[in-house]
This record gives sequence, structure tokens and C-alpha cells, in this order.
Amino acid sequence: MHKFKFIDLFAGIGGFHIAMHENGGECVFASEIDKFARQTYEHNFSKISPELFTGGHFNQDITDSALVYSNIPDFDVLCAGFPCQPFSHAGLKKGFDDTRGTLFFNIKEIIRAKIEANKLDKKVAIPRVLLLENVKGFRNHDKGNTYKVIKHTLNDLGYEVAAEVLNSKHFGVPQNRERIFIVAWHRDSVKKNDFKFPFGLTQKDEVIYEKEKRDELAKKIKVGDILLTNKELQQFENRDNKTYTISEKLWEGHQRRKIMHAEKGNGFGYSIFNSQSSYTSTISARYYKDGSEILIEQKGVKGKPDRPRKLHPVEAAKLQGYPIDSWYEIPVSDNQAYKQFGNSVSVPVVSTLAFEIKNQLLDL
Repeated sequence: MHKFKFIDLFAGIGGFHIAMHENGGECVFASEIDKFARQTYEHNFSKISPELFTGGHFNQDITDSALVYSNIPDFDVLCAGFPCQPFSHAGLKKGFDDTRGTLFFNIKEIIRAKIEANKLDKKVAIPRVLLLENVKGFRNHDKGNTYKVIKHTLNDLGYEVAAEVLNSKHFGVPQNRERIFIVAWHRDSVKKNDFKFPFGLTQKDEVIYEKEKRDELAKKIKVGDILLTNKELQQFENRDNKTYTISEKLWEGHQRRKIMHAEKGNGFGYSIFNSQSSYTSTISARYYKDGSEILIEQKGVKGKPDRPRKLHPVEAAKLQGYPIDSWYEIPVSDNQAYKQFGNSVSVPVVSTLAFEIKNQLLDL
């Protein structure tokens, strides 16, 4: 039973889609420009949201002038992991126009189009809640100007705005990934004064609302939770005729660069983890290049050289909380898969947020 409708902008491979769908949301419009991410998205969601594709609501370019924003089907929640772009320093003086030329401008214009259409026809729904995601440093981006302009713009459109940095490692996935989440709700449609952010999940999947207690109460995790067994990995390697163990040359290069950086007094270089590690560093879109931010130890593994390996794409999916063991599939190359998971949101974080939005702001 669908309880609310949502749209999925800068949709990537559907982290928001899974989270909203799990919580009773129906996706009525999605947009993604990258052709490989579109391939993954359609491959996985054509079964659970078929009308999105049959109805022509899977958009390729949100900036396309032929796309009439007021014609986007009505929705309750707008989701967007939008790119971080600088706004002009004239920011707050210029108001709305200041976001022109950035992709946030398109988010704002979609909302504005719906608000304007509602003035002419009350049957048109004003978007009730917005859920936006960005990198941790977004709040300080351009000396704080970017965040100020976004908050100011949303306030002017009639929305209250709250934001917090959440870390994936507190939500049951063994990855140290900090991202800012902005939740905004329309003052006239949602009569609430605040939004209580979830800061993590306990061992019993209960929500942690107290920020200072998240390290103490969050469910215990370790990297081994997402790793394939040696046998499973070997089966994949045999099937695809490839190895995930890094080459001797690359391993020597990693070690050489780490020493060089250490001599300069900075911490750059590879990071290595094993099954007992509490969590990995953040997987990024560049992981496909050399895997240096997350290498998996392979000491004493029968038939393997004593060099670390990269994550398998299935492990990258698990590191972001994708349901790869049940229904989600990877239809693209390893390199594209690494980029896609590196760019994605962590599903359990967004799923917890979706649950709280549904309960606190949509009263469902």
C-alpha cells in the first residue's frame, strides 16, 4: 500500500528510491543524467515501480527546457542528492536568482512551479517535505554562503529547514561516511516546529535521537559483515576470469607513496582493513582507479599472493547497505559499479530518515 508519493532527482542508482519505497512511498518521477547509472536504475526499479518507466517519468536531464516542471506528477516528498556548486557572493541580496546556473536552481524551480500551480488550482499538491543530501563540508562550502543561500531560498518558498551531519557507521554499515542531510517542510502543509533527526540505530534497530550517545548505543559492526568468504570471492574470480588482488607494481606504488606522504607529515596513502576492523574509510567515486582508500588484507590466504585486494562490487554494494543478497543487481562493469556505489547514499541512513519523515512530518 502506497502511503505517499515522492520524486527522485539526481537519482543515481536509487538509494533514495529503495529507502522511500520500503517506507510506503511511490516514486512518480525520477531524473538521472548518467547513462550507466540510468541503466542500473531501470534494471532494478522497472519491477517495483513499472509505471515510472512506462509512463515516461524517468527523465534524463532535469535542465531540459522541454520539461515543464508543473507537469511533473504531484508528490509529497522531493529527494535529491544534488551536486555541490558554488553560488555568487551576492547571494542573499539576489535571493532566488542567485541559484541560477546551479542544479539547486532546478530543485527550487520544481517546488516553485508546484506552489504557483496550486494558487490557480487547489487540487495541485504543494510538496510537503524535501530531503536533500550532500557532502559533509557543504555547510562550510564557499565560506558558508552556499548553505545560507539554500536555506534562505527554501525559507522564502515557505519551508522550515533543519540539517545534520549523519555517519553511516552508526546505522549498521561498517563505513565511516559522513554526509549532511537537509530536511525541509512546508509551513502551511506541515504544522510542526521541528524535526528530530535520527543519529543511529541500536542493536535492536531502535532509533537513537541523542547525538552524544550515538557512539555508545549504535549497533556493533565490523568489516567482516560485508565481506565475501574466500570461497565466494574465488567463485566470482573464476566465473569472470579476473582477480581483485592488486598487482605487485600497484602495491609497491601504494607503499612508496605512503612513505613519501608520511615524510611530508600528511596522512595520505592507502588504507588497509581486515574482517575485524570496525569500519572502512569512505568509498568514493574514484575507487575504481586504484582502490587505495579501502584495501582488504589477504595475509595467509591459500592460493593468494600476500598482497591486499580491492572490494568486489558486491561488497561495495553491501558497504552502502544495498539489498544485493535479495533483489538488487549490478548490470554494469566493475568500474561503473564502483563509481555508482561511491556516489551513492548509504541506504540504511536514508531509510531511517524516510521512516522519521513519514512519522514526524507526514503523520502516516
